[in-house]
Amino acid sequence: MTMRVPPGVTPSTFSAALEQFEKAVGRNWVFTSDDDMETYRDSYSPFWHEQADRIPSAAVAPDSVEQVQAVVRIANAYGIPLWTISTGKNLAYGGSSPALSGSVVCDLKRMDRIVEVNDKNHYALVEPGVSYFDLYRYIQEHRLRVWIDPPDPGWGSPVGNSLERGGGRTPMGDHFASVCGLEVVLASGEVMRTGMGALPGAQTWQQYKYGFGPYVDGLFSQSNFGIITKMGVWLMPEPEAYREGRVSVPKHDDLVPFVDTLSYLMNSHIVRGTMLLESPVLGYRQSQGGSVLDLPGGPSIAETEAIGREKNLAYWSMLLHFWGPPRVIDAQWEYTKEKFRAIPGASFQDGRAYGFPVELGETDNVQRVYLGIPNLSVFALIAGGQGHMDFSPIIPMTGEAVFEVLKVFGSAYAEMGVPPKNQFFALPWTFFPRSFVLLFGLPVTHNIEQNRENRKVFQRLVEVAAQHGWGEYRTHVAFMDLVRSVYSWNHHALGRLHETIKDAVDPNGILSPGKSGIWPRQLRRSRA
Repeated sequence: MTMRVPPGVTPSTFSAALEQFEKAVGRNWVFTSDDDMETYRDSYSPFWHEQADRIPSAAVAPDSVEQVQAVVRIANAYGIPLWTISTGKNLAYGGSSPALSGSVVCDLKRMDRIVEVNDKNHYALVEPGVSYFDLYRYIQEHRLRVWIDPPDPGWGSPVGNSLERGGGRTPMGDHFASVCGLEVVLASGEVMRTGMGALPGAQTWQQYKYGFGPYVDGLFSQSNFGIITKMGVWLMPEPEAYREGRVSVPKHDDLVPFVDTLSYLMNSHIVRGTMLLESPVLGYRQSQGGSVLDLPGGPSIAETEAIGREKNLAYWSMLLHFWGPPRVIDAQWEYTKEKFRAIPGASFQDGRAYGFPVELGETDNVQRVYLGIPNLSVFALIAGGQGHMDFSPIIPMTGEAVFEVLKVFGSAYAEMGVPPKNQFFALPWTFFPRSFVLLFGLPVTHNIEQNRENRKVFQRLVEVAAQHGWGEYRTHVAFMDLVRSVYSWNHHALGRLHETIKDAVDPNGILSPGKSGIWPRQLRRSRA
């Protein structure tokens, strides 16, 4: 076996660094074999069987803050690039693979301690190796009256998912917004705590985000400025009850007042959580070989509405969610129906309702993430193929924006000559307040030519979105440079600030080079 080495590092220097890593964390926790590296490659890589596939040279798994400090200091001394992961489950966005092939993965899976769960102020303090399943089990075993907000799927880490600004389904679904207090190992090896954690003996580290002075927690989200070793996360008090209700409207143009009403209800905190805009009639059209997107030469609005009348299918529909005391959520549902009744032809359907605590049977097909229960059921929805990569732009929460999106991306697919039915496309989700997020799933295969074509589609979607003022909120490792490049206002002022910070806090450029398109000075020149 030929030893892989990081870029710019000689084999002898790398061997010396590996010996130091072994002394710091134990020989059993430094991995270099080809089989080991297979576990750290991207299972959904769009570069399968190509030289450009990103594969690390080694991995090191520290068990404590002190061991992380040691690993960072060794990396500084030997010029070793580290790529940090929590549990490495970031599928469709790069998994555990680095942006810079040959980096050493700093795998924090062994740091799996739940330091505290408080069900009076409703927060947890966890290490990066803690998964949503771990935290859920801890809460259940200790009979604590709090809920987590798991993403789909639930095997990832609250630390990793929150730092990537992932989303869930309950009212706590904006995960980075729920972060309160970080412990960070800086590139120097020094440990820092943010917010109230900077006060020795602080009693409100997980209760008050800001502390005193500049608020810096955001610098460590989607960045490579430090390694998070502890994170506070706000939890949701266990509600008394949950209920669902569906709202549907019959006409294409109903979407404008529909979304206006939804926006008012969400911003008033009457309707909360994550919801998906659905279109039964467009779904039917897609099942007949058409597309949800507005393709040139496709059926007209009048023709699609006629299909809806014939098949008794709504044009637009959404399942809404409510949590709280039964009389409160019943009143919220009634008020919601009152507001939507202003749209002629609006119809309503009561959905499931639960009181808590609740025991679900195996056949109960409620989406358990809405009840704070992590699971892996999402994989049943995306079965088949060899993976996918997600294109996920943010658009305004307006009906007009949805119409524009369907037309713009429909035209883009037509120009590329690519049938969109081969791609997964979801109408907008409400993962975040006051905006929609779209999710495109572009397939990944082990066929080199197909992957090349899909990468071209991905690149074109990013470009088209940017031309219309829509940017991605996160992206696959392979496209971080591309996505960063379109955030270019005032000659890339934001990107230049990121580089300035990178050079100041990590002068040797050892921490996750290339993360979010932020490269250290010595690699930046070669990529210009």
